[in-house]
Formats: sequence, structure tokens, C-alpha cells
Amino acid sequence: MERVGFLLKVRQELIAEYKEHHRQVWDEMLTALRECGWRNYSLFMREDGLLFGYFETLDSLAAAVAAMEKTEVNGRWQALMAPFFELPPGARPDQMLLTLEEVFHTD
Repeated sequence: MERVGFLLKVRQELIAEYKEHHRQVWDEMLTALRECGWRNYSLFMREDGLLFGYFETLDSLAAAVAAMEKTEVNGRWQALMAPFFELPPGARPDQMLLTLEEVFHTD
């Protein structure tokens, strides 16, 4: 199993709307995440929009992202979410995850 931690930056003026979308994540998106091996997935946000994400996957980050890439719902979700992030033009959030090195873990 791989534990994945990543950062993204939500635009300050869109934080409330971003949170609202995540209170109502589409059922088909939740199903796709489960089917593609994203487990124990959490998002945490600082007041300035810095977002920390964490999930566990049986394989690897690359495999988990590749599996989601094959789903139709992920393309729609990424298109919906892209304007919320500080990203280069044309980039998708799932392609811009700044992954973090795990330096300590305990069960």
C-alpha cells in the first residue's frame, strides 16, 4: 500500500464554493474513486486555500491516477474543479498534485 500526501492551492475567492462542491460530491465520482483504489481519502484546507490531500492506494499514485483517467466522470469532475485552483492555463488539478515525501508513519 502507498500513502499519498499532496498539496494544491485553491483560489482565495473560490474557497466557499469549492467547499460546497465537496459537501455534495457526485455519487458516481465516489464510486469511481473506490473502484480505482483511492482509500481513506481526505482533504484539509488552510484559511488561505492551501489544500492538503491524503489517500491510500494498494498500488501507487501513478496507477491510481491512471485508473481515474480512464473514467468518464473524472474528466467532468476535473473540468469542473480546474477553475478553483491556482494552476497553469489548461492544466487539470489531478495532473498538478505536488506530492510530499512521507518521512514518518505509525499505526
